[in-house]
Amino acid sequence: MKLFDLSGKTALVTGGGRGIGRSIALALAEAGANVAITSRTESELQSVTNEISTFSRKAYYSTVDVRNKEAIHSFVEEVVEQEGKIDILVNGAGTNKRIPFLELSEEDWNLVMDINLKSVLFASQAVIPYMQKQKNGKIINIASLTSEIGFNNMAVYGASKGGVSQLTKALAVEFANDGILTNAIGPGYFKTEMTKVLFENQDKVEWMKSRIPLKRTGNVEDLQGTAVFLASNASNYLTGQTIYVDGGWLIS
Repeated sequence: MKLFDLSGKTALVTGGGRGIGRSIALALAEAGANVAITSRTESELQSVTNEISTFSRKAYYSTVDVRNKEAIHSFVEEVVEQEGKIDILVNGAGTNKRIPFLELSEEDWNLVMDINLKSVLFASQAVIPYMQKQKNGKIINIASLTSEIGFNNMAVYGASKGGVSQLTKALAVEFANDGILTNAIGPGYFKTEMTKVLFENQDKVEWMKSRIPLKRTGNVEDLQGTAVFLASNASNYLTGQTIYVDGGWLIS
């Protein structure tokens, strides 16, 4: 058994058009998987599928709104029709609203909760029945450092990512007998499209580095090894965990 080999596997990555989702989708393809991705921007999806194809893997994409249950279920059915299965689900779609708590509107709250947390419900409900038939599957959710600790102006994001981490535990227990292993990755501070405003503030960057034992913020490539590990046979006795890839921030 090749521990980290994903040859013959089919993965679905929500939020796979850019940032963390893109990086994970490419890592899974490089490890051998065929990959289906969703995002809101077709040009980004086309770019990533072209990159996936350079690894001689099959790639599929759809501009699915992850808040739309029917659209997610429809795309999952399309992927299963083409591949016959889905072995790996990465719930990577995410957004944020950095707003003081007393200024948070119901619309802001619903947007972040729907994309960050409800989409995990919808995608998992769409994929798990197929994994149950196979009696195996790997689900990887994207949590956050904010699943554990609080930050100013991050109430709704932290609430949603705390929910992701807790939902990970619940799915791990409920579907263990079906051979479905559910874990999460909790990134620290990574420079992506979603966080680029933060990284334009050099004082903020220096403050972040001061909290990180490794003295640097993350690159999206730093998440690839953890994602492949959780998707592969190397993690076959690991479930219900959130692995924090944060340079040591949480434990410091």
